[in-house]
Amino acid sequence: MHTSRTVRPMPTTAAAAVAVVLAAGMLGAGPAHSAVAAAGADLPFTSVEAEAATTTGTKIGPDYTQGTLASEASGRQAVRLGSGQRVEFTVPGAANAVNVAYSVPDGQSGTLDVYVNGTRLARTLAVTAKYSYVDTSWIPGARTHHFFDNARLLLGRDVHAGDKVAFEATGTQVSVDVADFEQVAAAAGKPVGAVSVTDKGADPSGQGDSTQAFRDAIAAAQGGVVWIPPGDYRLTSSLGGVANVTLQGAGNWHSVVHTSRFIDQSNSAGGVHIKDFAVLGEVTERVDSNPDNFVNGALGPGSSVSGMWLQHLKVGLWLTGDNDNLVVENNRILDTTADGLNLNGNARGVRVRGNFLRNNGDDALAMWSLYSPDTNSSFENNTITQPNLANGIAIYGGTDLTVKNNLVSDTNALGSGIAISNQKFLDPFSPLAGTITVSGNTLVRTGAMNPNWNHPMGALRVDSYDSAIEANVAITGTTITDSPYSAFEFVSGGGHGYATRNITVDGATVQNTGTVVVQAESQGAARISNVRATAVGSAGIYNCPYPTGSGTFTLADGGGNSGWNSTWSDCSTWPRPGAGNPDPDPARNLAKGRPATATGSQDVYTPGKAVDCDANTYWESTNNAFPQAWTVDLGSTQPARRLVLKLPPAAAWQTRTQTLSVQGSTDGSAYTTVVASHDYRFDPATGNTVTVTLPGSSNLRYLRLNVTANTGWPAAQFSEVEAYLS
Repeated sequence: MHTSRTVRPMPTTAAAAVAVVLAAGMLGAGPAHSAVAAAGADLPFTSVEAEAATTTGTKIGPDYTQGTLASEASGRQAVRLGSGQRVEFTVPGAANAVNVAYSVPDGQSGTLDVYVNGTRLARTLAVTAKYSYVDTSWIPGARTHHFFDNARLLLGRDVHAGDKVAFEATGTQVSVDVADFEQVAAAAGKPVGAVSVTDKGADPSGQGDSTQAFRDAIAAAQGGVVWIPPGDYRLTSSLGGVANVTLQGAGNWHSVVHTSRFIDQSNSAGGVHIKDFAVLGEVTERVDSNPDNFVNGALGPGSSVSGMWLQHLKVGLWLTGDNDNLVVENNRILDTTADGLNLNGNARGVRVRGNFLRNNGDDALAMWSLYSPDTNSSFENNTITQPNLANGIAIYGGTDLTVKNNLVSDTNALGSGIAISNQKFLDPFSPLAGTITVSGNTLVRTGAMNPNWNHPMGALRVDSYDSAIEANVAITGTTITDSPYSAFEFVSGGGHGYATRNITVDGATVQNTGTVVVQAESQGAARISNVRATAVGSAGIYNCPYPTGSGTFTLADGGGNSGWNSTWSDCSTWPRPGAGNPDPDPARNLAKGRPATATGSQDVYTPGKAVDCDANTYWESTNNAFPQAWTVDLGSTQPARRLVLKLPPAAAWQTRTQTLSVQGSTDGSAYTTVVASHDYRFDPATGNTVTVTLPGSSNLRYLRLNVTANTGWPAAQFSEVEAYLS
């Protein structure tokens, strides 16, 4: 999905209407509601986080700041390896294969040496930045993202629980995130009567073009099976006219098709069954007009996709047209530059279940009711991790849809774990209707700071973006853990003040939420029952509808709630993550990557160079024109207590003294002096770094440095400006 977001301000005054109906007992004890089935997919592998392994490298994170490597990592942590450093995993169970999620610096490639119980294998694991560092400048609020990639390896031997598998960087820096250990079955045999693509001339070495051989096999196997034997096959154009046929491989570690466009067809008679092979693309950027997808269009009624490994595509399945009763199950969809799967209107009776999705560049799973409504379709028991631009699961319009027993973790930038929305993107659009069932889902570290709104998106969001929500939205049996911000959000994200109503929340466990349990920002109503919260960061409820005066949001008592009986009182400020903040690092730099401006700049030495975490780049003001000012927007009002100002550490930067004062503002308009003008000495012998202590009363969102003199150069200069809470 194209996930543009309308820029809108925060509510500006406490006059924003608030109506919270808390009947007696709403926050008292009551029976807990629990899901009847485990969330997530039944996966054939076991994942082990690198930060839980033994390493000679450096652990990075946790970090929730958009645009940083750790913020896109599983668990918001990873391990950085320099050349010669290693990370060693304890194998959790029998395995003969491993898939590693990793990142290398932009433009670089290399290898990881692999060791089993201390013995180096002849096989190495190739790593590359080729598929990473994606830019989508047309999506407001997006920054360079998609830092990680996945690489898999058959070990050539069996390992067992308790064995040690280590990876050592050679020649380039590698950040290792997570390792998936798997026991891969032997290659399956050819089904009786199947038409083999090799019999039609396909080249299993991957050297020749096998496109025509695949087409000929499909034509010959109507009503039967096209067999893809073990090997690597290269297709140079997409397949069309696919109907009434099964395409089957020997297993997704054995039969591999290399193409960025597998099936592209606007309609099909149906009966297409695709299973048990891999499709690996070569998509290195996102071009929305290109059909760089595993399936683009329709498979037709009664079709299925199962046991597939889909990687390095724009979208796994972009489904339009007639896909009635399609089943998509037990697949892996990794490293797409846009959605993992999108039911793009007219989906009826579609079941998407048991899939694993990692590192998708937009919504991992989406239903978008463009042209006609998606109806009676579901996302069930899927495991989704690290969508790096949008939501884990998104429902954009549609009728009688279900999101059930899914596990979503580590959303980043512009997304919630689950979004139920009337954001239309294009017309004609079919808004939410009937009953939208959201049941038994588990959300871990989901929700993100929206750079367009300048405040957060909740773990589970109901959004009347382009029209009021009139459907019944039934949210039951939800578990929300370590949300960086809020648990449940009710909002009109387009800034039009449309209502979100007919919502029920029954049964939820909310643990360690960073700000509030309920973030209400629209007019409307929800009935909430049996929601139990512990370790709430700031307050139980934030109720500040936008725009001011657009109406009230009513929280009706269903009983059985506990642990969130307070209300945030000041609608002019957004609550800062508090005791429940899942980011345990008190040394987080509040200014890192934040928007910066200045009264002037010299050549390429722009204001953002002072918050880019690179000590060798710097801001330099217009020369010979004191005074000069540099300002950073911290994103929300913060009780900053300490500044660290830096110049490049190279010895060529001789000792100099800069004279400056510190000012602060909560609105970017009225500034007050926080620290009076003073001389600060930057000495390369001590790292060209100075510390400025701010008084305890310094609550500010905008931080400004006013520089009136510099003994070393006729301009203001900073390579880094860092702000800390302590």
